[in-house]
Amino acid sequence: MTAGEAFAALVEVMHRLRAPGGCPWDGEQTHDSLKPYLIEEAYEVIEALDAKDDEEFCSELGDLLLQVVFHAEIAQETKRFSIADVTRAITEKMIRRHPHVFADTKVSSSAEVLDNWSKIKAEERKNKNAEDRSALAGVPRAMPALLRAQRLGEKAGSVGFDWNEAEGVVAKMREELDELEEALRSGDLDAAATELGDLLFAGTSLARHIDRSAEEALTGSIERFVQRFRFMEEELLRRGQDIREVPPDELETLWQAAKRRG
Repeated sequence: MTAGEAFAALVEVMHRLRAPGGCPWDGEQTHDSLKPYLIEEAYEVIEALDAKDDEEFCSELGDLLLQVVFHAEIAQETKRFSIADVTRAITEKMIRRHPHVFADTKVSSSAEVLDNWSKIKAEERKNKNAEDRSALAGVPRAMPALLRAQRLGEKAGSVGFDWNEAEGVVAKMREELDELEEALRSGDLDAAATELGDLLFAGTSLARHIDRSAEEALTGSIERFVQRFRFMEEELLRRGQDIREVPPDELETLWQAAKRRG
């Protein structure tokens, strides 16, 4: 079965599920009711990718693809657009945004590709009167905050609003930390929350400047925290102790032991 035949079969399955006599649950779904599944499936794809499990990765990509087909089927029922419109639109967009492949534009690096991509997107926004023409447009509010902050920083940086190097970002983070400490000393917790947000935002800029993902960096820290905390729990269980009753200094000793393990 070719890719086209396999995709057509999936579209037909989805149509049958939504049609009269199909699946009652599928028939009841709306764009709004499906929103949680779209997000969930995307995260499951990332989890399978991180696990380096190709079988699960393939399966989860299929689940995510199903969500796209599902939404397109619902839209087609009210004659707004179809899955053909979706695939045609993204195909045209990819061709338009890769003139170095499909036209005669010359590039010598991936940086030039990204620069051209940004310029083409800006031109597209100009041609859509109802669309936000800001250099920051196109970053969904629903994205996880760290990821959204980093993407917004990238967009601002693409038009020259950025630090020249990582050291400048580190200095900004020290400044934000000083302001956070000042807010804490004053007892103004609302101001402290604002300064904490500024510090986190600056952290995403540092991630950009060292060519890393702030979201993935925090995810790695979370996983290390979970592993170390569980080590402490297991060690205390082995000793017959309840973690809730262990003094802070003993917990700190265990934590340092956990850190030495990696």
